[in-house]
Amino acid sequence: MNQLEIERLISELILKGVLKSKSIEQSLRAVDRIDFVPKKLSSLAYEDESLSIGHGQTISQPYTVVFMLELLEVKEGQRVMDVGYGSGWQTALLSYIVGVHGHVYAFEIIEALCRFGKNNIEKYPALAKRISFFCKSADTELTDCGIGPLDRIIVAADVKRVPSSWRDSLVVGGVMMYPHEGSIYKEIKNPDGTFTKSEFYGFVFVPFVQD
Repeated sequence: MNQLEIERLISELILKGVLKSKSIEQSLRAVDRIDFVPKKLSSLAYEDESLSIGHGQTISQPYTVVFMLELLEVKEGQRVMDVGYGSGWQTALLSYIVGVHGHVYAFEIIEALCRFGKNNIEKYPALAKRISFFCKSADTELTDCGIGPLDRIIVAADVKRVPSSWRDSLVVGGVMMYPHEGSIYKEIKNPDGTFTKSEFYGFVFVPFVQD
């Protein structure tokens, strides 16, 4: 772990005004991004840029990951679904933030990335044991996967539509973040089952892969 480089990246994200919460800052220190990038790109692990992990997918830019995590407002003890876990870095950050009483349900449809991301996360055994991995599409009935009510949902690829099962699975007050056509959307579930939606412009994501 290169603590100096990690601190440099954290300072850069703070100066850019995106990193604000202590829980996310601590997760960035605890989960080293270099453990989640291909070895040939390890020299770029601490740069604020997205990097290819093959199969047309990327490990997202740290700025974008932190931006979404800040808006997601994950709390200790919560149940979170991470769609398109890819490298596993964001999933590991989430596992750190939810703590020993929380749980992360991680979906990835590309088989090679299922193995890549899971192997990366298993470098952190304490974090891996509170993650359930699914190598399949998240566009499914979540109850069939043994996934009960969720506090948070975060999606790492541009979705054409949000499956109804995702909205159904959220608790009242639950938050969902997803990219769509160059924007990031935040939805909060209201007591009457409707959703309050906010849009944040100017982001580019890889497409959501279906079966």
